[in-house]
Amino acid sequence: MNDKTRVATQEQPQRAVLPAVDVYEDESGITLLADMPGVPREQLELKIEGDTLSIEGAVRALTPEGLEAVYAEVRVPRYRRSFTLSRELDSAHIDASLKDGVLTLRIPKQAYAQPRRIAVQAG
Repeated sequence: MNDKTRVATQEQPQRAVLPAVDVYEDESGITLLADMPGVPREQLELKIEGDTLSIEGAVRALTPEGLEAVYAEVRVPRYRRSFTLSRELDSAHIDASLKDGVLTLRIPKQAYAQPRRIAVQAG
């Protein structure tokens, strides 16, 4: 690889695939399940900027020490996805866990957006 090729490669943004995501809503918030196989916790990055939630993770190649891949079918070892969050959601209290290649995010609703029961007094 010559210097011109190296510079051109470094300047191109790294491509990413969209992870498949399921979104569930209940009275108290939403749960996102994102399929991110091969992404270790150390390579996972979650960010909130304004009302945007960004999920990004890099797949760690399991290459034996001292060996280099001559052929690999994993061409895009990075996942990236972003979501616009409703103002009803409390982004300060997101819970995240990663297990068996599935990222689970629980985003509660703000207190004002959650249903509440109003007591009726007799009288």
